[in-house]
Amino acid sequence: MSPARQAGHMARPPDFSPLEFRASLGMFATGVTVVTTRAPDGTLVGLTANSFNSVSLSPPLVLWSLAHHAGSMALFRSGSHYAINVLAADQQALAERFAARGVDRWADVAFTEGGHGAPLLQGAAAVFECFNRSQYVEGDHVIFVGEVERCTHNPHASPLLFHGGRFYAEHPL
Repeated sequence: MSPARQAGHMARPPDFSPLEFRASLGMFATGVTVVTTRAPDGTLVGLTANSFNSVSLSPPLVLWSLAHHAGSMALFRSGSHYAINVLAADQQALAERFAARGVDRWADVAFTEGGHGAPLLQGAAAVFECFNRSQYVEGDHVIFVGEVERCTHNPHASPLLFHGGRFYAEHPL
């Protein structure tokens, strides 16, 4: 328990609506990732996430989060490894595909296999291959902390950004 909770301090109830909260969060520009893994039966799994952040340089740790109701939650919770693919500016279609329901997310997607089987998307701006180090249940999401075992990046790639509910692709001049 945190020191504040031990001392009896609690957060006040919000004085805003869930829509206002979501709109306010949307004002923070983020990069866009596709988190991938491979199920024990070999099935490829992937989803779009913009809840990605660095945690530590030593040891190398990153985090991302996933809603409790996500269909792939059980696989990510029980799996030992996953990859976080930071999308490049020209990969908006991949971001949209891996966010969609009821489509074959992997149809014609170019990838290689990572060290522990997670798909690594070709053309990504950066890729982090992670050991599933820890998980924290908070609110309606699970926060995954990955210990980075391998990473690569394309120094010439421009990032795909998400802001205010829209994608932005910045290309170098």
